[in-house]
Amino acid sequence: MTVEEEIRSIIERESRAVSSIPTDESLAKAVDMIYEYTHERGGKVIMSGMGKAGQIAVNMATTMSSTGTPAIFLHPAEAQHGDLGVIQRNDILVLISNSGKTREILEIIMLAKGLYEDIPIIVITGNKEGELTTMADLVIWTGNPAEVCPLGLTPTTSTTVMTVIGDVIVVLLMKRIGFTAEDYAKRHHGGYLGGKSRSISGKK
Repeated sequence: MTVEEEIRSIIERESRAVSSIPTDESLAKAVDMIYEYTHERGGKVIMSGMGKAGQIAVNMATTMSSTGTPAIFLHPAEAQHGDLGVIQRNDILVLISNSGKTREILEIIMLAKGLYEDIPIIVITGNKEGELTTMADLVIWTGNPAEVCPLGLTPTTSTTVMTVIGDVIVVLLMKRIGFTAEDYAKRHHGGYLGGKSRSISGKK
């Protein structure tokens, strides 16, 4: 196989994984839950994940915040050293773990429930049978695609589908709240996108 053929093969495998993301009712339910707790109850989304999953959680949190749904990233390790205090009543936890058994994520659930026993929990995972799923109010399954990593170890395809799932949730929330270019400009003033959003909305 030539390098060009290998590149095409990797891209096609990633594309198939994205196309195979389950489109069941869990995604719509997640949007309903997030909307209720943030836009009706005045809470925020607390995103968390460890390692590569944590990087996806950071991306989801910042993208939600810039598109009208307040969200922050809570590092699961730092949470045990005081950062847990950022959680307030009416917040909602969205946790990412491909294995469904990440120790730090399991612990953050127990710690969060020690503050607010009824805090709702959404889990994005590649393991339907993981311990994490038994502790969640809603589970979004990624489809558990095989990694394109030749070792089958490095988070590659799994993080790709997690990113797409995050994009789906963000876009549906934007439509749900009627988010506009003017709204975007108020939250993203700087840079190219800030200028573009102000141009679209007619705001200087």
